[in-house]
Amino acid sequence: MVDTQRLTGKYAFKNCHLLDGRLDEFGEMTVQNGVMVLVDGEYIVDVVPDGAAPSGYRVIDLQGGWLLPGLINLHAHIASSGKPPKPNAKPVDYKALFELLSGHKLVMKVFLAMEKSAAKNQLLGGVTTLRTVGGVMDHDGIIRDQIACGQALGPRMLVCNTGVSVPGGHFAGSLATESASPHQAAQDVFAIAQTNPDWIKLMITGGVMDASEEGEPGVLRMPPEVVRAACDAAHDLGFKVAAHVESPEGVRVALENGVDTIEHGAKPDQEILDLFRRRNQEGMCAQVCTISPALPYAVFPLEESHAPAIAKKNGAVVMEGIIECAKACLAAGIPVGLGTDSGCPFITQYDMWREVYYFAKYCQVTPGFALHSATLGNARILGMEDRIGSVEPGKLADLIACEGNPLEDLTVLRKLRLVMCGGRLVEHPSPKKMRRVEELLDRYLDV
Repeated sequence: MVDTQRLTGKYAFKNCHLLDGRLDEFGEMTVQNGVMVLVDGEYIVDVVPDGAAPSGYRVIDLQGGWLLPGLINLHAHIASSGKPPKPNAKPVDYKALFELLSGHKLVMKVFLAMEKSAAKNQLLGGVTTLRTVGGVMDHDGIIRDQIACGQALGPRMLVCNTGVSVPGGHFAGSLATESASPHQAAQDVFAIAQTNPDWIKLMITGGVMDASEEGEPGVLRMPPEVVRAACDAAHDLGFKVAAHVESPEGVRVALENGVDTIEHGAKPDQEILDLFRRRNQEGMCAQVCTISPALPYAVFPLEESHAPAIAKKNGAVVMEGIIECAKACLAAGIPVGLGTDSGCPFITQYDMWREVYYFAKYCQVTPGFALHSATLGNARILGMEDRIGSVEPGKLADLIACEGNPLEDLTVLRKLRLVMCGGRLVEHPSPKKMRRVEELLDRYLDV
């Protein structure tokens, strides 16, 4: 990998097939041939007929490769790497672990360095905008600011920092607070706001690994009145709210009480779809589809996932619910975004392309629509479509290039020719990969 320059410059990308992120009247991405994309500083300044580059521009000849917007990952955690669990490993008490480690400055410094490496790998995997949804204290915000001022290499970041949970709730006491009442939830949101986040994250239900019964993942943990208090406090402070939700009851409570993005989701009924529609009349409300973290639990043999037997059944329930939620939302015209849940077991920090692939495969959309969802569609959910998500003059220069045609084979995105984020170019990006994880996951690619 060559980091050609941290600072921006003038670039002319020529001899390429351009997919600009937008959909045509038929809901597909149109290939633009015979064009050259001009970048000056942080921004795309023009898309012109291919030919001689203007004076002063460095020419990047893509030799017939494909150029498209940088990917946007709406759901990630950079506090862990995605390594598989070890055989016969005991369940981790994250609260106790956090309490043990958080008081040690040297340990926290090491954690911060690991998280910075994870953010860098997101960029090297083609992600140019990353939303993190629950992390260690304010580390995500620190890394976001270091990247923004050029002190670290990584994607543009939007962060939640610490999430809001309840006693006994999802990641309570580690990546999230323990809010025991509506009043405390509002106070916790105010305290998190002092760490300068971009969004607020709620942990409304449990998940696959903290379910107590087979077939019942996503048990409602956060009472509706606590959800309402947290959302009201966040909205009063100008923040949107993302929420971990993995059951129909949880989705309903989240939508009724002000959540803006449903992270993961569950099979919806008509009432839930009507709630989504009503919320979208007030402003953007979306599901963020995350098939990646559920798939290993649902489809891997237990001797490979190293998960308890209960997790396989619950993983299948969650995976089916996420897919059914996405399909129903798409059919109803409700926005659906994409995120990886990076950091969960078997979910690396560099494989956003897999979530795009799973979305096309399991939700039965075209590769072009899946790419649009991971670029301009995700930008709209963030409220940033005027700045990112497509290759248009006046937008930030967020670009990736690959050799093959992603409209025919999305797996070509696993090896990129270059990544550019806000005009900063990395040629031949090469993240450190987890070969065994890739071998296991590759069995579920239809190639």
